[in-house]
Amino acid sequence: MKLAFVAARTSGAISAKQRLISRYGDCTVKEAAVIVALGGDGLMLECLHQVLGSSMPVYGMNCGSVGFMMNEYNEDDLPLRISQALHSVLHPLRMHAVTASGVVEEAMALNEVSLLREGRQAAKIRISVDQRERLSELICDGVLVSTPAGSTAYNLSAHGPIIPLSAHLLPLTPISAFRPRRWRGALLPSTVDVLFEVLEQDKRPVAAVADFTEVRDVVSVAVHEDRTLGATVLFDPDRALSERIITEQFTA
Repeated sequence: MKLAFVAARTSGAISAKQRLISRYGDCTVKEAAVIVALGGDGLMLECLHQVLGSSMPVYGMNCGSVGFMMNEYNEDDLPLRISQALHSVLHPLRMHAVTASGVVEEAMALNEVSLLREGRQAAKIRISVDQRERLSELICDGVLVSTPAGSTAYNLSAHGPIIPLSAHLLPLTPISAFRPRRWRGALLPSTVDVLFEVLEQDKRPVAAVADFTEVRDVVSVAVHEDRTLGATVLFDPDRALSERIITEQFTA
């Protein structure tokens, strides 16, 4: 089994990569059967973006802090562990953002697409779902749409719900909503198109972020799940992603 080792820029991850290469060899990503990511969830997200739309799977081992998307670090029997691993295919959100100057930017998100105020004043955002206006004005610090896999990340920090992978739902979650004050968001079918329109854009500028890609001064942002693309992540049988998402809901 040809493995390509990728490490985060930390001393622990780099030294782990050197030890693993001495035991199992190394090759380029193009030659590999599996990418082995050594780091934390940030590195895993970077690797999944690189393989998005290809059949190349990624197996992560935690050399970071939280490591929600990673397996436990263990240098022994690595090819056997990979051959027995469970596959989870993650589908991204596609963001279509239009800026105040008329520039159109597209980007993919495996965690979430978020809109965030750029200045001191709260943002004002209109929300439509499948071309039907659902909220005429949300006054907030921001709002996000998350994938099920990303529902345990920024979405959870913003008090959004955790979504099982098999639910085919997308959480729509406000960030520090001021009006409607008690609006907690919505659960949407994964087939919908969500449109955010920024109100009073000159006075209340807003940026849109899809994982690593930021677009500033947006006037509208359309988001939908793109099931024509996928990224495959591998988990040890006792660390299945679907089970971990369920377990997270019972964690204080």
